[in-house]
Amino acid sequence: MDKKEYVRPRNVNLAFRVSEEERNLVDRKREESGIKCLRSFILKMVFEGRIIRVELDSVSDMTRLLSNATNNINQIARRVNETGNIYAADIDDLRRQYDKLWEQSIEILRRLTSF
Repeated sequence: MDKKEYVRPRNVNLAFRVSEEERNLVDRKREESGIKCLRSFILKMVFEGRIIRVELDSVSDMTRLLSNATNNINQIARRVNETGNIYAADIDDLRRQYDKLWEQSIEILRRLTSF
């Protein structure tokens, strides 16, 4: 086959610029992967790499629930210290908050493990 008949299977050129810091990070990741060729590393990451998109709404919800539960525990502790009594309604309220926190934790773990 002479040179005029040869057609490159990959005939589209991609080029982009990165900062020095980004290039160093790419090189470090490439070295960690054990792949010597930068082109091979980039192609492998593009075709086989995973992009994980984390939505923080559920984490924010959990933080809010945890804050509410903590505030309620502190209020109950003050009341118990002042009166020496703890009420069943307070325990029930804490149980409901605990259940919501547990459900939110399970949902976050489910999302994270689905990747």
